[in-house]
Amino acid sequence: MGRCADITRKTKETDIALSLELDGSGTGDIHTGIGFFDHMLEGFARHGFFDLVMSAAGDLVVDGHHTIEDTGIVLGTAIREALGDKKGIRRFGSCILPMDETLVLCAVDLSGRPYLSFEGEFTAERVGYMDTELVREFFYAVSYAAAMNLHIRVLSGGNNHHMIEAMFKAFARALDEAVSFDPRITDVLSTKGSL
Repeated sequence: MGRCADITRKTKETDIALSLELDGSGTGDIHTGIGFFDHMLEGFARHGFFDLVMSAAGDLVVDGHHTIEDTGIVLGTAIREALGDKKGIRRFGSCILPMDETLVLCAVDLSGRPYLSFEGEFTAERVGYMDTELVREFFYAVSYAAAMNLHIRVLSGGNNHHMIEAMFKAFARALDEAVSFDPRITDVLSTKGSL
């Protein structure tokens, strides 16, 4: 049996159902009503080898904020639940990912302590129908709901699409490394004895 989680969240602003398999093959079936955001989450699934199925109905007539932030909450919750007791996992993961002129660094610690450090400036207000300011909101929500330490930094960039896509792909690869098993780790990778 794989490490998976099924999470639903319904508020007056959003109705989200998400299924996550950490030990997947990289398939994504994602419908949020925001095409570019779907594309980013499909890239996250593919490059992290996660199986991700989700649908989100949000108040897009207002804007995309609630849909994107709540998706981050639900995804982070699913990551935390799917990890279980974290025994045997590497805990740390990192990736420096190039995408044309863009270079993004992402580092993850599944420490049980939430924190986001995000360094990236966008020059456009939107990519497709996604507000660029919501990229940080998404990763903030994921990091806090998953109780992970997450650092994302644009080392070089120019094209807003490339920067955002590189962030999602780098996060996927760093998370894939962090959740993977190491046969040398028989308990949890912490001097405290718990994560």
